[in-house]
Amino acid sequence: MAQHHDAAHDHAHWDTSVWPFVISFGVLALAIAFSLHFVYHSSFAAVITLGIGVPMIVAGVAGWTREAMGQGEGLAYGAMGWFILAEAMIFAAFFVSYWYLRLTAASWPPEGTVELPRIMPLVMTLVLVSSSLTMHYAEHLLHLGNRRGFLTWLVLTIILGGVFLSMSAFEWRHLIHEGFTISTNIYGTVFFTITGFHGAHVFIGLSIFLSGLFPALKGRVNVGFWRTAGLYWHFVDVIWFFVVSQVYYW
Repeated sequence: MAQHHDAAHDHAHWDTSVWPFVISFGVLALAIAFSLHFVYHSSFAAVITLGIGVPMIVAGVAGWTREAMGQGEGLAYGAMGWFILAEAMIFAAFFVSYWYLRLTAASWPPEGTVELPRIMPLVMTLVLVSSSLTMHYAEHLLHLGNRRGFLTWLVLTIILGGVFLSMSAFEWRHLIHEGFTISTNIYGTVFFTITGFHGAHVFIGLSIFLSGLFPALKGRVNVGFWRTAGLYWHFVDVIWFFVVSQVYYW
């Protein structure tokens, strides 16, 4: 019995990593950057802090992904399901707040609101849905053992995700140039908060893809990792339908 206990103890170990701390401090830097800009009106300090936080998050995601490669799926897929549920609740809180403000307002949209584009959101939807389909097909090819085809469709997914983010940035730039910002009125606050929060999820998804792409190019392909990453990307796609229907067209 004692020998069995010792053998079990020898096989037991804790997986430790510094990367979650790097990501946490990166997220903290983002929160400080927002406070510096919107509360203390120190844009320069906010940009500096943002420039520190974003690379820390990207580096943390990349490092953590690299460590996880080859470790099997473990609890990743199930844990991603719980993470998605938590994120969905945050989005739900944003939407409920928006619905309350929208339905109790004396008039809508409030004064100062510019006309939002109508065609651009439809094109963005087409691009993001296409990226979800290409990711699904990439996963299918991976399960069939077609690594070259998987990489091709994965790269196409990353390109489409980058196009979506670029279109979002272009739209934001156009609206801000027109004088519509997060501080213009309550609708501006809602619009930039929800679309920005969704854009952050797209950015994280692309970071995950890029972190796994480079090991995959060297032959290190973890099916469990890509199954989990694909689930997250499909969640980002589904959430966009709520964003575009509620924020743009309602």
